[in-house]
Amino acid sequence: MKILLFPGCKVPYYVPQYETASRLVLSKFNVEIEDLEFNCCGYPVRFLDFKSFIFSSARNIALAGKKGLPLVCLCKCCYGTLRYADLLLKQYEDLRKEINGLLKDDGLHYPDQVEIKHLLNVFYEDILPENIQKKNVRSFQTFKVAAHYGCHILRPHDVVHFDEPVNPNKFERLIEATGASGVDWPLRLQCCGDSLYGKNDVLAQELGEKKMRSAKEAGADLICVGCTHCQMQFDRIGTNLKDKGKTETVLPTILYPQLLGLSLGLEASALGIDKDTPGLKDLTV
Repeated sequence: MKILLFPGCKVPYYVPQYETASRLVLSKFNVEIEDLEFNCCGYPVRFLDFKSFIFSSARNIALAGKKGLPLVCLCKCCYGTLRYADLLLKQYEDLRKEINGLLKDDGLHYPDQVEIKHLLNVFYEDILPENIQKKNVRSFQTFKVAAHYGCHILRPHDVVHFDEPVNPNKFERLIEATGASGVDWPLRLQCCGDSLYGKNDVLAQELGEKKMRSAKEAGADLICVGCTHCQMQFDRIGTNLKDKGKTETVLPTILYPQLLGLSLGLEASALGIDKDTPGLKDLTV
């Protein structure tokens, strides 16, 4: 299988370990990655300039179409944004014609069909949980893991089509494929609060703390994440709680390709995991 990897703007600067770990584990399943110089997905300007948002997404999709390869996102926000733009461009002919006029300057054309996937789609639909399980060299049977879906991979369902929006289970099945146990926790589908950061920091912190506390009370040893923004938010929440001396509330978070990489026998340092992080020590020995 060959894919185009779309890391998004924030991963290389804020969460580089997400891309590093993803590349390592995908190579273990013979997934070949081709790189292109993509631009922003357009989400930051979505509510400021609609046409700029659509053009930004369309250009990325057109680049993928030219290569004839699936476009695989690490960030769930990018995933939802690209799929939404793709849906609008397919539905509205006048919009498609206008955007094609702009793409023409770059020698591009909006394609008839491009697969837009999230990294979790690749693991679940292409690699398959049962094949992941077969490659495990370590099993985390004693670990209970809370799957944090994030908002943009579940809603709106008619755009993203990842899983049932109110009762999903695909992420838990991927976690269980590493040998760990999934945890059913009350706030698993609620927002982490990252979208409020910079606008209402108090509320953003409160939402994140509640999620972390909910997972811990449900018996989770750690939270597993598959989104750039959610990982950034949980890191921020954990740091703020430690600064306030509320260490009893802190729950470590790990990105799914990092958890998977550990189960495949890869070194924690290669996956960008700090072995000394409280709660991850036993997982990385």
